[in-house]
Amino acid sequence: MFSGNYKGSKLRVNLRLAINRLKLLQKKKTEQALKARKEIADYLQLCKAERARIRVEHIIREDYMVEAMEVLEMYCDLLLARFGLIETMKYCDDGLTEAVCTLIWVAPRLQSDIAEMKLIADQLTLKYGKTFAEQSRANSNGAVNERVIHRMGSQAPPRALVEGYLIEIAQSHHIDFTPDEEALQEGSVSVASSEKNGGMFPYGGDSDSGRGYPPDPPPSFNAGGGGGRGGGGGG
Repeated sequence: MFSGNYKGSKLRVNLRLAINRLKLLQKKKTEQALKARKEIADYLQLCKAERARIRVEHIIREDYMVEAMEVLEMYCDLLLARFGLIETMKYCDDGLTEAVCTLIWVAPRLQSDIAEMKLIADQLTLKYGKTFAEQSRANSNGAVNERVIHRMGSQAPPRALVEGYLIEIAQSHHIDFTPDEEALQEGSVSVASSEKNGGMFPYGGDSDSGRGYPPDPPPSFNAGGGGGRGGGGGG
């Protein structure tokens, strides 16, 4: 599947290129989400709530993707910051395992949008070995970031989250909207919680950013060093 040897310079260059591409895609998707919110508001104004819900699901998936890209960008930054460990250690350092495994796992899922992801995964495979890479792609080692897996999944968004988006969009566009209270109760969310936030999205998102999903804490990079539990490779 792979030929040649690991080349640190190639990995470093593609990590930097991937960061730039991730930033651009995040900006593009966020701008598109802001425009889509006006379309959803129009549906609500015309009492087409079901059409609005379908459109909101698409925005939520895009918001999820943006959040996943933020994590991947941080992981690329982390690998650049600790590039010396990659170059000098044969095995994957414990503090890099989650980042490395996640970047390998995500490569086939993003390579159509970010070609550098495949090149990064190829170099990490050459560095740490095919067994390590196979475990990462299957997540059989359980090291892939769970938030990224969830955010890039194909499951439908929770009904409460959809209603929460609609509440915020309706409020920001001064539109009367009666949410599905049964759906809200599924996620222990209420219209009152939105009002308490002064019109902000009930989960704590910022309406100005176009993103309303509940923010998560930043992923742990496991700052400790160590000999690594990753596979051996050709470094």
